[in-house]
Amino acid sequence: MKQSLLNRLLRYTQIHTTSDPKSQTVPSSQQQWDLLHLLKTEVEAMGLSEIYLDPNGYLFASLPANIDKTLPVLGLIAHVDTSPDFNGENVKPQVIEAYQGGNILLNGSGDYLSPTDFPNLNKLIGDTLVTTDGTSLLGADDKSGIAIILSAIEYLQANPHIPHGKIRIGFTTDEEIGRGADHFDVNAFGADVAFTLDGGPLGELQYENFNADAATVTFFGRSVHPGTAKGKMINALERACEFQHRLPPHLTPATSEGREGFIMLHGIEGGIDKAEIHYILRSFERDELAAFGKMLNDTLAEMQQIYGEQCGKVEIVEQYRNMREVLDDYGYLVEIAENAMREQGIEPNLEPIRGGTDGSRLSFMGLPCPNLFTGGENFHGRFEFISVDTMEKATKVVIDICRKFADYDFNK
Repeated sequence: MKQSLLNRLLRYTQIHTTSDPKSQTVPSSQQQWDLLHLLKTEVEAMGLSEIYLDPNGYLFASLPANIDKTLPVLGLIAHVDTSPDFNGENVKPQVIEAYQGGNILLNGSGDYLSPTDFPNLNKLIGDTLVTTDGTSLLGADDKSGIAIILSAIEYLQANPHIPHGKIRIGFTTDEEIGRGADHFDVNAFGADVAFTLDGGPLGELQYENFNADAATVTFFGRSVHPGTAKGKMINALERACEFQHRLPPHLTPATSEGREGFIMLHGIEGGIDKAEIHYILRSFERDELAAFGKMLNDTLAEMQQIYGEQCGKVEIVEQYRNMREVLDDYGYLVEIAENAMREQGIEPNLEPIRGGTDGSRLSFMGLPCPNLFTGGENFHGRFEFISVDTMEKATKVVIDICRKFADYDFNK
């Protein structure tokens, strides 16, 4: 199983699938189709049924039940795209067999993956690790989830004595840019409940995530030749910088942890005539999220008192909400997953996700969907890595969840 997981991970991570937040196509980047078509070929070769790759880039397939018992249909979901926050092209994975501790040289860049900076490495002595070469992200987020799902299904096929109900698998696109559920057809997927395989270190079991909004603050200027600009030029970029400096410095990702929310400056673009500042707003509580949005509007209002009402505008768009609002009514999902982990000698870690998954939006669309660990760490950058041993443990947990669904008394 471990070698199969490694082979799948290496195969998938070397396919460029970065999503594009500026694109309006579905999916947002054509290269995501490359992995989807490969996965369709693989699930066909595995003999799965009800295989469908829809025009929006959602791949669904089924493993039929092997018992005669009425059960909820269980879904397993992962996403094919990688984050646009860092280079995802020409990924060159490094495999470290039986990690002995200490620094790992990322050959392509001269950087080191160090347990001083990333102490979780100290828990992985003896494991097989996969890292980047320092020139790209790895893409374990979430290609490890794909590998785990298909390896679990493959194991169930090879071991028909393990009872299970009908299992639906789903591979989605554009999760990293918040659009993964935009065109997800819950009815066509046909599962009653599901798990996403999109978590991090060993034991993560998450049924709570950030509430999330995206904000764009636009400033309007006046472009004049700088040689004759006195009293005439209005520099939108300068006003954008002023806006950012007016925000509290303690509300950033770098100054927050646990259940603390934040306002993150995500990008600035434009010129003298027009400039846009992009923010992401995150909080576990809806009231705090609304307060962050009000802070942006109040800050603009302060500047409008100086520069006039037409100097700028704030636009806020909802991205996703805390899935705990839905999952509190589906306690058996967490119960089954916790028991499956403990039977594998894993202590569940129920810390909330300081981020989001497809499952958060899917839960509000009628598909309750907690999130499970994959073993990956330091996502979205050159220091991303994953333990293949932890991937194997995640696969065994998924297999046991499928078995426990078959045994569970849903009438109690």
